[in-house]
Amino acid sequence: MRRWSVSTGRLPATARAAPGALSAALVAALAACGEDAPPPKPAPVAAEKYTKFVPAEAGGAQPPKVEFVDATAGSGVDFTHVNGAFGRKYLPETMGAGVAILDYDGDGLLDLFLVQGREWPGHETLAPAPTCRLYRNAGGGLRFEDVTAQVGLDVTLLGMGACAADYDGDGDADLFVTELGPGRLFRNDARTGDDGRIVRRFVDVAGPAGVQAPGWTDREGRSHPSWTTGAAWLDYDVDGVLDLFVCHYVHWSIENDVFDTLNGTTKAYTIPTKYDADSCRLYRGRGDGTFEDVTRAAGIERADSKALGCAVADVNGDGRPDIAVANDTQPNYLFLSQPDGRFLEQANEAGIAFDEVGRARAGMGIDVGEPRDDGRLVVTIGNFSREPVSMFTQAGDRVFFVDRAGAARIATPTSLSLTFGVLFCDFDLDGAQDLLCCNGHIEPEIQQVQKDVSYEQPTQLFWNRGDGMFADVSREVGEVLSRRIVGRGVAAGDLDQDGDLDFVITQNGRPALLARNDQRLGHGWVRVRLQGSGGNRDALGATITLESGGTKRRREVRTGSSYLSQCDVAPTFGLGRSTGPVDVEVRWPGGRRERFDGLAPGREHRLVEGAGR
Repeated sequence: MRRWSVSTGRLPATARAAPGALSAALVAALAACGEDAPPPKPAPVAAEKYTKFVPAEAGGAQPPKVEFVDATAGSGVDFTHVNGAFGRKYLPETMGAGVAILDYDGDGLLDLFLVQGREWPGHETLAPAPTCRLYRNAGGGLRFEDVTAQVGLDVTLLGMGACAADYDGDGDADLFVTELGPGRLFRNDARTGDDGRIVRRFVDVAGPAGVQAPGWTDREGRSHPSWTTGAAWLDYDVDGVLDLFVCHYVHWSIENDVFDTLNGTTKAYTIPTKYDADSCRLYRGRGDGTFEDVTRAAGIERADSKALGCAVADVNGDGRPDIAVANDTQPNYLFLSQPDGRFLEQANEAGIAFDEVGRARAGMGIDVGEPRDDGRLVVTIGNFSREPVSMFTQAGDRVFFVDRAGAARIATPTSLSLTFGVLFCDFDLDGAQDLLCCNGHIEPEIQQVQKDVSYEQPTQLFWNRGDGMFADVSREVGEVLSRRIVGRGVAAGDLDQDGDLDFVITQNGRPALLARNDQRLGHGWVRVRLQGSGGNRDALGATITLESGGTKRRREVRTGSSYLSQCDVAPTFGLGRSTGPVDVEVRWPGGRRERFDGLAPGREHRLVEGAGR
């Protein structure tokens, strides 16, 4: 029997000749061939029974009116990053650098350390050579003074990131700086000058301290330095002495630079899959200012890492820090502490190694938070363009995570962005952690081959609705965040001492930005700064649980996170409309618990170990 014409989609001529009997003839013909008759058309739904689809977020809470202002001009921060690009498109030029927020002089004001790159040998055009910069907070709002030279930090290096902590327990913050190189440890030394004032100098002691990473040798026998990226101070063995975790990237040098192209002719920035990986490293503090490399002994050594970011948190609830690592084009890591003091890498078993279809993404920055205040941690990772930001959410109280970026309304808005810095923070002080994403592509000519992806990209701020979903408020919070930039690192801290969190954003090859938070919502807040006993004076690894208005919120004291950057280590708790005193419980490193009740809102409290009850 003749059937439907596949090529034309029309009925045979015999069927067309009897239009009045079309339905009956067709049914009879199909029945004669043993085929089922076409199903009857469904009856239309009555208007009164039709339920219109309404997205879940349409009836949710509405974002607050908050404005961020570009306060860079007039602040005294005149830093411009140098990536050294001169047309050869070397891989390190794409990476940018980070920023660390710290109080280096102990005056209670947050200072800024901005990491600098350099020009390539033989192609220097700047005089004097660019250096990292330390800006001292002068108070009175966002006012800073450049003290780089007077404290000894005017060093030239191809810098990447920084993390700050009092590693030697003498009461002031020291700096570890990563680079295309083995890394620098700047010890903060203070003495009393002839006029009775304290004079501070940072001294590079990486070599004698034992934290300079070994280099690598290429196939021709040439030696090259390691490439250190993200880093974090922690006390992994809870012995009261700080240790250091350092991410390593790939084995790259000018000699083994790979030619890659987008258009088949001109060189483009290549991807890390073209280079061999280097292992992250762990240095155990001995308590005398020196360190022991325990990378292999502690279970950290891996042959497949291309690490850029690390975040520290107690994931398995044993009272000791675990380490999550964002790898670029390789599976992410989750190093879980074990009873014997070692780590076991469990990212695949925990569900954060790959995306939902088993592919390794190109991870950049990373952070860990508790945005729903329900005891479940969320590991967020910034990824390459066309790879949405990850929101690995803990399932119950198990060490297992599910990527809920789509359900949280984060995936679609971030799918085209190339996200470097990611940060959980409560920008509106309502008590819930929001999410900040710092974006910018690596290839200036990307739009020639991908029309919907740009080199300059806006920063994205997602407001926590409190129901598991986030709202993109980037365009409603001021021009400084909606502006297209080549973003890299980001850090948060109360720079102007008005209670809310301001942002410092770095760009690749462009000026750093200060985004001042000018919210006027009337929300309360409390900041908790801990002072531990023994060598771990920053109390890294402590957990702070705040009780207010019948709600409990938990934050950990830690360094690292974001992308090559570090926020103020003292957690800021938003209180929303609550105006009464708050109660705080601190679980100190080592397990000791103390309560500090009746803390007044609207101020920072320094809590000393042993002074509670």
